[in-house]
Amino acid sequence: MQASQHDSQYSWIRLGVSMCLSIVGSMGIWAVVAIIPAVESELEVGRAEATLPFTAAMIGFALGNLTLGRAVDRFGISMVLVVAGCALAFGYVSASFASSIYTLTVLTFFQGFGSSACFGPLIADVSQWFMKRRGIAVAVTASGNYLSGALWSPTIIWFSDDFGWRGAYVALGIICFLVLLPGALFLRRQIDQSSTDIATADAARHAATTGLSHQTLTVLLAAAGIGCCVAMSMPQVHIIALCVDRGFGAAAGAEMLSLMLMGGVVSRLVSGALADRLGGLPTLLIGSVLQTAGLCLYLIEGGLTSLYLISLAFGLSQGGIVPSYAIIVREYMPPREAGRRVGLVISATILGMALGGWLTGWLYDIYGSYTVALWNGIGFNLFNAAIVLTILYRIGRHQNAAA
Repeated sequence: MQASQHDSQYSWIRLGVSMCLSIVGSMGIWAVVAIIPAVESELEVGRAEATLPFTAAMIGFALGNLTLGRAVDRFGISMVLVVAGCALAFGYVSASFASSIYTLTVLTFFQGFGSSACFGPLIADVSQWFMKRRGIAVAVTASGNYLSGALWSPTIIWFSDDFGWRGAYVALGIICFLVLLPGALFLRRQIDQSSTDIATADAARHAATTGLSHQTLTVLLAAAGIGCCVAMSMPQVHIIALCVDRGFGAAAGAEMLSLMLMGGVVSRLVSGALADRLGGLPTLLIGSVLQTAGLCLYLIEGGLTSLYLISLAFGLSQGGIVPSYAIIVREYMPPREAGRRVGLVISATILGMALGGWLTGWLYDIYGSYTVALWNGIGFNLFNAAIVLTILYRIGRHQNAAA
């Protein structure tokens, strides 16, 4: 019998390359966050309108995870990354010439679409190459997204001080094109059929314990993803704007976002290791509970130092949530459907981020503060926890019946 290619030396090398590509390609969604105050000032729009480009980027990110996820199952990740590099280059460079918030919003869609290839589709591809260490492998790949935000957000603001946000966008478009296209060539190899058969049998054993069809489980995970990410979006999308409002400045907000995302990287790695021991569903529940606690901390109004600490605590609380969905999909569903189903669930989480980002800005415009938006996020997060508990209850009941 041919040896499995799972967890091989090549798997780990491929994981390292994938994470690097994720760091570069994922900047599309974080760049929009970094320029919100500059766009609001230059184009003379309100906070809700200034976040429209972010919403468009997240919609592109969601649709990209859905469509490019399907493409990964059919054509492989290499071709998908080529499309992503071209979309990002076009989106950045064309957006740098936008003269209105609505033109910028439309063009920013391409940034989100291109960046999506470096999240759900790339995670789905990496997950094919691991069994024993799938949780940590997914977590490492997903961490590229947060590392991208942590590294590029302050860099974009620093670059914008000299060349403006438009100049920064042109530079980002060139970087994405020059990195993603060569990187795609390295990932042309695909996993063999023998390894796929092993993973398929393992997923079937897990799926039988839920008593749910693949379609029903996918829908439940998608609904849970919307709930957790509406909650997650408030600090991630609005922390820079919050700092400007409180007189701390955009630079401090960018530093807090970086700190939050670096905490998220730690959280993702710890959650990945935890998922290899406990499974994806318990890990998701732990993350959901911790995120609720993290959101509650933002209700405490304090000074600059406390806001730094709260942002770090929030990052440490929630970083492992979104990767847990990909781990769950791979644990309970066939590997040949990984790209499609991971893409669908991840796209739901991104729609939650898009909805939450806009909803938070809308509530801010109505009430003049973020307090109501925070309570709104807490409510959505409790909805997420309820769904996860329901699935875990069904699994526990099945295991008790089989005992």
